[in-house]
Amino acid sequence: MQDYIGAFERYLRDEKNRSENTLLSYIRDISQFKRYLGDVDIKDVGREKVKAYMDALTAQGKSQATVTRSMASLKCFYRYLIDSGAVSSNPVKNVTPLKVERKLPQVLTSKEVDLLLGQPKCTDLKGYRDRAMLELLYATGIRVSELVSLNISDINLSASFIRCRNAGKERIVPLYPAAVRSLSDYTLLARVKMLRDPSQEALFVNLNGDRMSRQGFWKIIKHYQESSNIRKQITPHTLRHSFAAHLLENGADLRSIQEMLGHSDISSTQVYVTLVNKRLKDVYNRAHPRA
Repeated sequence: MQDYIGAFERYLRDEKNRSENTLLSYIRDISQFKRYLGDVDIKDVGREKVKAYMDALTAQGKSQATVTRSMASLKCFYRYLIDSGAVSSNPVKNVTPLKVERKLPQVLTSKEVDLLLGQPKCTDLKGYRDRAMLELLYATGIRVSELVSLNISDINLSASFIRCRNAGKERIVPLYPAAVRSLSDYTLLARVKMLRDPSQEALFVNLNGDRMSRQGFWKIIKHYQESSNIRKQITPHTLRHSFAAHLLENGADLRSIQEMLGHSDISSTQVYVTLVNKRLKDVYNRAHPRA
């Protein structure tokens, strides 16, 4: 089965252009299923075995979302095995996934965004960099993986936009003036001094002059959450959600938001309509004298 997993990984990377995070998620789910099967041949797996595996994950305390995602990974894997002639049927196909209660994303208020973005102080190189990273994340709504993957050549400050790539696709996202200023200050005053190798292409670098990592940025945003005393749990995705919700609240159309976020399916973007409508209803219920 390990050979099939390796071939599937190459298929996802080379033919489907899946992102590294998507690859890791698929392979992790399938490898876990492989360990569960033990010596059972992949060709001998039937619907009941898959159902038992789903029940086992639930018994281990896995969330509904995790179990459903695992089933989706296996279903995709078996479709590949059928297309490659390794198996004749998909045992995951008729397994009913658990219904997942879709939680609305948490967003910051405009005041909370201002408070968070104001935490980095431009008194040292790190402050310039951190201010630029937070400002850019809220200005564009890009993913943290996209943020740390940006190269210096991907920003155009004179035209106020960045070029973002994900899973082989490219999109252009505009920048507001404050983000342009923060990026300009960082690139001109800080980045050049943080580099150890002048040929380094990464836009954001750590104190060693190497490309900033996802884990490094997570630590940064957690630090500023604590210093801001904002009680909400803030992740890089919180700023992405806030970006989308605030655009929608201020009149942006859903298709434009979908394009800026890089969603392939507009149903992923429509969750923000539900979120904004709920926020408006909450405000109404709190503020209207007869509510």
